[in-house]
Amino acid sequence: MSAIAPLDDERLERLSDVLDARAVPFKGLNLEALDGFLSALAVGPETVPMDEWAPVVWGGKAPRWRDAEEAAEVDALLAGHLRLVEQRVRYDGDDLPDRLAPLIWLPEDPRAHSDDALDVGRDWAEGFLRGVELRETAWNAWLDAHAWIDEILEFLDRLASGEVIDARAGEAAAPETLSFDERMGIVIELPGMLADLHHHRIESLTPRTPIRREATPERNDPCPCGSGKKYKKCHGA
Repeated sequence: MSAIAPLDDERLERLSDVLDARAVPFKGLNLEALDGFLSALAVGPETVPMDEWAPVVWGGKAPRWRDAEEAAEVDALLAGHLRLVEQRVRYDGDDLPDRLAPLIWLPEDPRAHSDDALDVGRDWAEGFLRGVELRETAWNAWLDAHAWIDEILEFLDRLASGEVIDARAGEAAAPETLSFDERMGIVIELPGMLADLHHHRIESLTPRTPIRREATPERNDPCPCGSGKKYKKCHGA
């Protein structure tokens, strides 16, 4: 286990301020997008070293810090937030603690905003997809082999684009706008999606000795006992 401690609220606020001042103006990531970005790295098929992913945070090139002390502080903030994200994806209970919840802006009163302003989850999803791009070939291999992973990325693409395309209507069909309720439905399921991806990552990275046995359903398949529940929520629990 890493000795790096996850960020508390005060250090998260400090990281948010640094990103707003030194990353966002240069097409880098804000805190919500960083949270999604690091989530993709935490559950992805391959480990991405910090010296490769950190420049993406700043929009391509790290800022020039005042001194080595400030540079070390910022690196520690990024590492601490990655640690928090890693704790989140490893959590497999039914009720995710508030401190581990995805950092997504939510309106206190949706009625006080116009429909165009209610793009809940967009920055988070865009950050996640940017993390996927760092290991696109490996992610594509997962998508080709597992339809449920493809479905997760389709949900995230909906959050990022704000559009839903009905595959049954054909390629020429115009996309429909993702509603606020549909956005919230996806956001609520994000912790479970991340937990499933984390389990798959661990299984993929764990060496196994082939043995002859009946095929085990995937976590999101219907349980073969006939309960109607997903395997992960029934006999796979």
